[in-house]
Amino acid sequence: MISPQSQNSEVLFERAKKVAPGGVHSPVRSFKGLDRAPLFFNKAEGPYLYAVEGHRYVDFCQSFGPLILGHLDPEVKEGVQSMVETAWTFGACDVYSLELAEWLRDQIPWLEKLRFVSSGTEAVMSALRVARAATGRSKVLKFEGCYHGHTDTLLVQAGSGLAGVAASSSAGVPQAMADLTLVAPLDNESRLMEILELHQHELAAVIIEPLPANYGLLIQRKEFLMKLASLCKKHQILLIFDEVISGFRVGLQGMAGLLGIIPDLVTYGKIIGGGFPVGCYGGRQDLMDQVAPLGPVYQAGTLSANPIGMKAGLLTLKKMVRLDGYAILEKRSQIFAAQIRKGLEEKGASLTLDQFASLFWLRGTGTDRRDPAEGVGDALSFGRARTPLRSIEQIPKDQGALFKQIFIQCLENKIYLAPNAYEVGFISMAHDESLLEECAHKILSCLPQQ
Repeated sequence: MISPQSQNSEVLFERAKKVAPGGVHSPVRSFKGLDRAPLFFNKAEGPYLYAVEGHRYVDFCQSFGPLILGHLDPEVKEGVQSMVETAWTFGACDVYSLELAEWLRDQIPWLEKLRFVSSGTEAVMSALRVARAATGRSKVLKFEGCYHGHTDTLLVQAGSGLAGVAASSSAGVPQAMADLTLVAPLDNESRLMEILELHQHELAAVIIEPLPANYGLLIQRKEFLMKLASLCKKHQILLIFDEVISGFRVGLQGMAGLLGIIPDLVTYGKIIGGGFPVGCYGGRQDLMDQVAPLGPVYQAGTLSANPIGMKAGLLTLKKMVRLDGYAILEKRSQIFAAQIRKGLEEKGASLTLDQFASLFWLRGTGTDRRDPAEGVGDALSFGRARTPLRSIEQIPKDQGALFKQIFIQCLENKIYLAPNAYEVGFISMAHDESLLEECAHKILSCLPQQ
């Protein structure tokens, strides 16, 4: 029980550091590099977070993406409360996971079979195991700037020397595990072709975020993604789309649907749990039939397909469809982004705002050119946007310093952004037009002095 005397974020953070590494249960929550203690929250509703000190913040983090309807949506809340009164977990076959699975398959024809797990990391780990089993190959190719959770073989970064060689990006990951993964740069067809040609007989799969949104918002050209798909087919390498963030965020069929690219396997998370811990992997039936009990690939989970998450996810998704929510969010997000970009240009700020569907990223401009937007979904021409960055090498070196100033000022204006310079923001259905307009003005007022 937290006593009234402890309702102070700094005091609570000191207590937390005594019981959890760094005082947090996920690193980005620590406000590392922001020169202040993280805020502690005790309530959330709609577009708002409520800090223990009593202040209310407009939340553009939205738990890093799951809450597309906003916090504590009334319809989802009612369904969750009903489920809590019915069952917490079965550990057996149940009707709720079946209902969500059938609904997902009806919306996404290439999701021929699927398996629910408890997180995006778990979904990716399982999809890779299926790919290795199905192909008899051991290695996987990922892209620099894409994040796929904290499974050992994907906590790697580009090494030096041989094409695609990787090095561990975390202590505790043996080099032998890192050696199972190759790394390619985003938006570089020639390097991709070189690596695939050299390693085609070793690679089980290529995994990519078709909308990279964990190291900035790196909107890829459709041509690059189409080339990737064709090369995978040519070399008989499985293509895995990691749509944990983009799935059911950019549209009902995710980036795969927008691109018209059918991956062999796909991973989902976040929105499909409606705010509860749910992940999912699926795809071609012949691949998914490799999974036990039908096949030799073992994967299990005590709380997989937890009925509360199943209920919340299905209610969330059905509401988005009923309200035509994706079209609404697209329009609101475009207007919000255009207002901010216009203000940045008028102030001559060395900043811009990239936007795709209901995701956005405030970042430095560096030396990027003002060109027409190109590639799938580049709604960035709306409001005279700058060309989006497509690889981590293009991110300005001062991104961290710029973001720090803006983040602290936004907190003063009671706006909560994800507390990291490379994390994206999320707009929910709870952020209405008037609130977004108000927030656009407040964010512009937070700009550092030129």
